[in-house]
Amino acid sequence: MIVDLADLEGIEKKFEFSIPADNLDLETDTVRLKGDIDVSVNIEKSIAKTNISGTIGVAAELECTRCLVPIDKQLAFNFDVSFVNSEQLVQEASAELNEADLDVDLLKGDEIDVKEVVREQILLNLPEQIFCKEDCSGLCEKCGENLNLIHCNCADEEADPRWAALKSLK
Repeated sequence: MIVDLADLEGIEKKFEFSIPADNLDLETDTVRLKGDIDVSVNIEKSIAKTNISGTIGVAAELECTRCLVPIDKQLAFNFDVSFVNSEQLVQEASAELNEADLDVDLLKGDEIDVKEVVREQILLNLPEQIFCKEDCSGLCEKCGENLNLIHCNCADEEADPRWAALKSLK
């Protein structure tokens, strides 16, 4: 969804729309969107900057960080992004950035692709780690089996000979 910002000077514009999951490529194998992405967006444009805020909700299938089992999770979050024109950007190399400047992006032209903002926000708000259960045992580092389902004997079979001298200290 492309929004023309030329007509929004000093105006606040609100949008609510849905994006089909297959129309948004996250370019990752660990997340699969299920169903439509529900988006509510508020765009405010001033002379110096454009603010986009809103909410995103989508059902997703993520992989457990330890055992790679698929997990269904409802993602819902708020976002707030600011854009400035290249003319407004500070050109001095010695300018000091503050924490608020890290949330500002460069706007190219008078149009903004809200779908790309949604894609970016979904990727930024994905959990770093997600587990199928709190005490997930993960995968065996030798045979690759899911240790939640079976108990393999790979760890008992062989020990690294470099650690053999430390066994006697026990």
